Amino acid sequence: MTPGKDPLDRLAEGGLTRMTTRDERTEKPEKPEKPEKPEKPEEPEEPEGDAEPGEGDGAGASDGGSDGEGVSESERLLFGGPLRYDMGWNQHQGSFLELGLRTMVARMPRLIGATIRLAHRADPRALRRVAVAELGGGVAQAVGLVAVNRVLTELLGAGSTAERLRDAVPALVVVAVTASVGALLRSASTAGTGRLEPKVFRVATEEYLERVARVELAAVEDEEFHKLLDSAQWGAESARRMIRFCTSVMTAGIALVAAAGVLTVLHPALLPLLALMTLPSAWSALTIARRRYVSFHTWVQHARAGQLLGRLLIDVQAAPEVRVHNIGPFLLRHFRTMAETGEREQTRLASLAARTGLIASGWTGVATAGAYGVLGLLLWTGAMDLAVAGTAVIAIRTGSANLEALVVQLNYLYEESLFVADLERLCQEADRRLIPETGRPLPAHVKAVHFENVSFTYPGTATEPALDAVNVTIPAGRIVALVGNNGSGKSTLAKLLCGLYAPDEGRILWDGIDSTELDRTELFDRVAVVAQDFYRWPFTARVNIAIGRPDAPHEDELLHAAAEYAGADETIAALPRGWDTLLARGYRGGHQISGGQWQRLGIARARHRDARILVVDEPTSALDAETEQRVFDQIRSLAAAGQTVILITHRLHSVRHADEIYVLEKGRVAEHGTFEGLLRTDGDGPGLFRRMYLVQSEQYRLDAEE
Repeated sequence: MTPGKDPLDRLAEGGLTRMTTRDERTEKPEKPEKPEKPEKPEEPEEPEGDAEPGEGDGAGASDGGSDGEGVSESERLLFGGPLRYDMGWNQHQGSFLELGLRTMVARMPRLIGATIRLAHRADPRALRRVAVAELGGGVAQAVGLVAVNRVLTELLGAGSTAERLRDAVPALVVVAVTASVGALLRSASTAGTGRLEPKVFRVATEEYLERVARVELAAVEDEEFHKLLDSAQWGAESARRMIRFCTSVMTAGIALVAAAGVLTVLHPALLPLLALMTLPSAWSALTIARRRYVSFHTWVQHARAGQLLGRLLIDVQAAPEVRVHNIGPFLLRHFRTMAETGEREQTRLASLAARTGLIASGWTGVATAGAYGVLGLLLWTGAMDLAVAGTAVIAIRTGSANLEALVVQLNYLYEESLFVADLERLCQEADRRLIPETGRPLPAHVKAVHFENVSFTYPGTATEPALDAVNVTIPAGRIVALVGNNGSGKSTLAKLLCGLYAPDEGRILWDGIDSTELDRTELFDRVAVVAQDFYRWPFTARVNIAIGRPDAPHEDELLHAAAEYAGADETIAALPRGWDTLLARGYRGGHQISGGQWQRLGIARARHRDARILVVDEPTSALDAETEQRVFDQIRSLAAAGQTVILITHRLHSVRHADEIYVLEKGRVAEHGTFEGLLRTDGDGPGLFRRMYLVQSEQYRLDAEE
């Protein structure tokens, strides 16, 4: 009997969705698979009765560091409040948390059917091997029990000892043969299951990753979507373990049918007694499973935050500051506080599980005594022969063991199915939020993009709109600069241009066609972005540039041209293995480069994409003055060649050659015009650009004097 993994084990063995910064380049390690775990260690379950986890005695409290609500000081100080999910949309509305025996049995065919379909997609041949082996094993066990009854009948019959032994030999041979066949079939089933599990894991993982990679950006940034993702990401591993539990359920179920059939033949009264012996164990297992699952969902964010603190202590990017500022003891103290909070929840659950198990054991003892009492009564009244009674004892013991194993395995199967159900709900929600794959085609040559009274507020925020009635025109083949203070809406406008968001009000017109009607795939294909926080892929230098157009051939000529354009060719030439150098510390052969070198690679990546519109957001913030001037000269050459450039920058001297400059303030266009026009003292606008430019010029003058 192989128990499933506890929900808190899931968290402790590698954390959930990683809460990392963009500079954290270590990938999430694969969660180790434990082939055998004799007892499921108790983890956070819900409090007694109907109370939710965190509301019971000391749930979530921390000695010397918590308030009356059971929220630790670390949670409030580091994360701004309690890290408990109230279940939100993840609350199963009385369906998946109703772990009653009747509910479980009613749903079992559907759950097993879904798992079988998944296994059939992964490896139909291995699935057939497992099914044949399990069915054959059940038949062998039934034949073996009948043969045992025949052996006992012959041994307890009339005649001399030699005669009785001689008469029992054929039945003994059948017992030996069925035992050998059963062992071979179990071995075949184990091999087939071992082959299926990793394939099912891969198929299930691909199923949700493929969807999540295609959802709208608003879904990725939605807290509720991440709540579901936190639990659903374990669905693939649960689907993998369900293969093993389905096999165990099939094994126990077939063996139980065999034992029950023999008992029914021996005496009909023995079958209900067999069921009564196992009902308490079923109640106990299902009760504990419900507590585990509810607690997992409630504490998932808390456990993830605790894992984050542990990772920060060993993170390569954080390591210098951890040492210089002596942050290690601070992080370790709060890690300990968070861990102790979770430990109290686990302790509470262990106490509840012990009490539940004790009650179930008591009732099981009473039922077992009753079953053997009835068996003795049948013997005493002569309603059953001694040989039949001996077979009945073996069948009862075998049947009760198989029934208990069946209930426990069903419990584990059902518990894992809850996480698979989360995976299914994630896929359904992702399907609902997928980026549309259809739409109107873009014109081959777009003459201009117009923002007409565009307003936009980020989902889930109650703040001022990021953009408010914005009107902007972006002609093809021109350099359009967006300038303004932090939070003025520059980057948001660029995201709407790229099709990452749709406006709440107004329209974005591509040659008169509303962007919401366009084929988004085509729209994405027209745009290349050098974001201010562009991603530093933990791959080779070659892939870091080629990934700008991953579907294109990785031809050296094209990659070299892009690298030379961005000034990244010297960086790559200085790497230990050149283009094949891994740009990720922590891996064999990994190498670390500076922020300015990364920025050159990011610009080269956008150049390799070769899109009609290039959006550059603070493209030179980490570059030296000489390289910065080189980049801006190249940007001008792109516009001269017909490429549209959207330049977002705080360095106002960099927009001198822009064809049009839009100055944004608090989500609105404060003024726009050419560089010379905006600097004129007699202009029509409020003079915001002129004031900002003069402030920067004065600062540059003071820096030069120093």
